[in-house]
Amino acid sequence: MLDSFEEANKQENNNVKDNRRKSAVNKGLIVLATCCAMVAATPIVRAQDATEKGIEKYRQMLREDPWSNPGLLDADRGEALWKTPAGPNKVSFEKCDLGKGPGVVDGAFAELPRYFADAGRVMDIETRLMWCMEKLQGFKHSELVKKPYPGRGQSVKTIGAVATYVASKSSGMKFAAKLDKPQEKAVVALGKAVFFRRQSTHDFACATCHADEGKRIRRQGLPYLADPKEARQVVGQWPAYRVSTTQVMTMQHRLYDCYWQMRMPKLEMGSDVSVALIAYLVKNAEGGEIAAPGLKR
Repeated sequence: MLDSFEEANKQENNNVKDNRRKSAVNKGLIVLATCCAMVAATPIVRAQDATEKGIEKYRQMLREDPWSNPGLLDADRGEALWKTPAGPNKVSFEKCDLGKGPGVVDGAFAELPRYFADAGRVMDIETRLMWCMEKLQGFKHSELVKKPYPGRGQSVKTIGAVATYVASKSSGMKFAAKLDKPQEKAVVALGKAVFFRRQSTHDFACATCHADEGKRIRRQGLPYLADPKEARQVVGQWPAYRVSTTQVMTMQHRLYDCYWQMRMPKLEMGSDVSVALIAYLVKNAEGGEIAAPGLKR
């Protein structure tokens, strides 16, 4: 009977926590909607600046009241998925080693990507989680990479939700991936080469949009990711809740979307190229603060 009482009390506390977070999220979305409404009445030549100021105001509100961040709902779901046995082998992620020992999540994201001897390759958070789903939980690789990302307005899928949870456990910390092993240095060098390489039908590269200051696309400001100073301010905000698609987007998902926009071949989650690009960006952002899940337009 005591166990039943404790379980009921635990459930009630969880409900209170969930209701508080949902209420705060709704409050935040109302403020954001108000900002967007103000933008709608702004002359087109100033619309972009007004939009960015509105979103920055929302970001400031999140810093003052973290409960209002919509991305935390996916982080909560990711925490539940981390602890729940799944797959053919009925194993939880708590046996997954992210570099600091099986089941340790605090600070793990801050030290990724890194080389994992058991896998024989450098991995970012999503690639490592996918590896654990294959090796520990028994999922098939082909199934995991088939449709790994959510559609517009949909909740982030398992790997993304768990990645958001793990990233949130490093929020407030600095990027501290050493990336000094020979394998890691080679991956960073590959990432830099890919970042600047022009290719495909439109002769685009990541650098086309992100290697100069003050660039815009469709009046939207583009971060200067080749510059460590700006990279330190931006990279740590992923995974992030995207206002335009009303969903959390991870870094792997963002790169996939960039490749699609550049009309390049489909970028597979966990591929060598995707991990290399993330390693290059994280190296540029070394020492920058992690604020995940962040908020993006």
